[in-house]
Amino acid sequence: MELISKKSSISKLTLGGILVTLGVVYGDIGTSPLYVMKSVLYGNGGMQTVSEDFILGTLSLVFWTLTILTSIKYVFITLRADNNGEGGIFSLFTLVRSRSRWLIIPAMIGGSALLADGMLTPAVTVTSAVEGLKLLPVFHELFGDNQGNIIALVIFIICILFFIQHLGTDSIGKLFGPIMFLWFCSLAFFGVINLAQNPSLLRALSPHYAINTLFSPDNKLGFFILGSIFLCSTGAEALYSDLGHVGRKNIYFTWPFVKICLLLNYFGQGAWILSSKSNPVFAMTEDINPFYQMIPHGMLVYGILISTLAAIIASQALISGSFTLVSEAIKLNLFPRLHTIYPSPSKGQLYIPAINRILWIVCIGIVLYFQSSEKMESAYGLAITVTMLMTTVLLYNYMLKKKTPILLAVIMLVFFMSFEISFFIANIVKFFHGGFVAIIIAVSILFIMYLWDRAHVIRVRYEEFVPLDNYLKLLTQLSQDPDVPKYASNLVCLSKCPNSKEIERKILYFLLDKRPKKADIYWFVDVNVTDEPYQAEYTVEKFNTNNIIKIQLKLGFRIDQNLNVFLRQISTEMVENGEIEPQSNSYSILPNRKLGDFRFVFIQEILSHDATLSAWDSFVLNTKLFIQKFTASPSNWFGLDTSDVYIERVPMFLGHSNRVILKRVEQKKEKKK
Repeated sequence: MELISKKSSISKLTLGGILVTLGVVYGDIGTSPLYVMKSVLYGNGGMQTVSEDFILGTLSLVFWTLTILTSIKYVFITLRADNNGEGGIFSLFTLVRSRSRWLIIPAMIGGSALLADGMLTPAVTVTSAVEGLKLLPVFHELFGDNQGNIIALVIFIICILFFIQHLGTDSIGKLFGPIMFLWFCSLAFFGVINLAQNPSLLRALSPHYAINTLFSPDNKLGFFILGSIFLCSTGAEALYSDLGHVGRKNIYFTWPFVKICLLLNYFGQGAWILSSKSNPVFAMTEDINPFYQMIPHGMLVYGILISTLAAIIASQALISGSFTLVSEAIKLNLFPRLHTIYPSPSKGQLYIPAINRILWIVCIGIVLYFQSSEKMESAYGLAITVTMLMTTVLLYNYMLKKKTPILLAVIMLVFFMSFEISFFIANIVKFFHGGFVAIIIAVSILFIMYLWDRAHVIRVRYEEFVPLDNYLKLLTQLSQDPDVPKYASNLVCLSKCPNSKEIERKILYFLLDKRPKKADIYWFVDVNVTDEPYQAEYTVEKFNTNNIIKIQLKLGFRIDQNLNVFLRQISTEMVENGEIEPQSNSYSILPNRKLGDFRFVFIQEILSHDATLSAWDSFVLNTKLFIQKFTASPSNWFGLDTSDVYIERVPMFLGHSNRVILKRVEQKKEKKK
């Protein structure tokens, strides 16, 4: 009930919700004015090559990209495909996975590409913001034009950013909203004072300017200019991913304000370019950034400061989003279990140390490899086009599941995919200019997801389950046998059997055959991750006994699997309801303790030598088992005291080996001499 009340309060339209939305949702798309027009100029040959028609076409392309991809697709359509208020590509997958098994493919591809994009964004945004320092005379006098100083400062900021992740962002996060509100107001202000000099640029809202520019000789890149234009919408996926943090109403209310501020800034940059393109000073400068150049000189320090803060906030949002995305993938059995920390009580606040270290190393590597924002922008955007395409595929299946007329669903699919495939093709050229970095990262993550999913399929295929009813008598006799020493008062075995009446054969083998394990109560616990993000329910099967209990936990994919806390609650409730007898605790320091000790058993599988699997399946399982050595232990994952945990290693009896049957022969008797 507490989770439901939190979710419902977040979804309400409030001033606090509006500020949180500005601080959490729009970081990536909100900092795009730092580099979009700069990337367009860089790709077209600089200031001296632009014409009024080219600028009109560029602004028209930006406007219609934001309108079609962000406003129509994500804000008006995709946000409605929520899973009990939660959004994101994995939430969308859980809504449609019952339609077909193959839908896990676009979910894995989109999720891995989104994580790869999350590694590039901090490097791009922070570098673009800090490079504004080169326009300050004081900075120029002290450090000159040495790009190495900019890179050193960028690395320092990124190191601080990743270092503070373990502290949580609950307190500083409250400042994000007001700072981003100030940022968007600044974007609008800087844009308006430049647009006022050439208000006729507003005619770029007409789509024919966008179409003409794609075929205009003024456009040196032709169709491939879309690779730079696409950068204005790279944060659109974040609107959907952060739906559960802020609620749909708050996004609906804030997006018009954000979009207007962004467009005013883009149009202001266009006006500045046209007014300054004949200036010989700018004609000789290679790395012109219209965003900083159009800021009044007296406000330049403020502009650089607020830009850097906005870039840090955007990076923070993407880092936190990466933690959430990985956490969801883990719960959906698409990623290794990694140690997760919850640094604050706020909803959605989590910290995964392993992911934080990987993101930090990759971001530093990207900054050192590319050295400048221009080169980073040339590699940026390719991965996120893949995520958008995969979201469209899943959205199409969601519409069919919701009984949307198939003609309408097909129109949606064809309409958006035509745009997204165009952007994808335009971004393909970035592969050779550094985009391969994002693709390598995405493919590496995708490979891990594939390994985990494939290994799960293989295990389920060969897992052997047996009815618990057949072993009730044996377990009852064992728990009452005076000749067998007690192993634990409450012995908890983690099961992966969805049937409440069955259990894995290997668990019974551990209890009965491998030195019998005597306990007062045998608990068999099965944790089921459900499609509802915050479901927290359980069922009990007692088999008409008082000492053999099977618990099936139904936990949403965003619920922390704190097994120790859950089992204590369940056992206490069962004692209070008279379903099980209280256990003697003569030596306990806790006077109200109703049950004795709990011991948790995990069956850790190893690949048996006699398994007859294909070479590829053997490679998949061996690779997964190798990676598992470096991930979170079961005790850490389930929040258990390590003194209460026992890990039993058993071979995977997978496949059906061709067993050799020995034939007994009589021993020949030696002849007496």
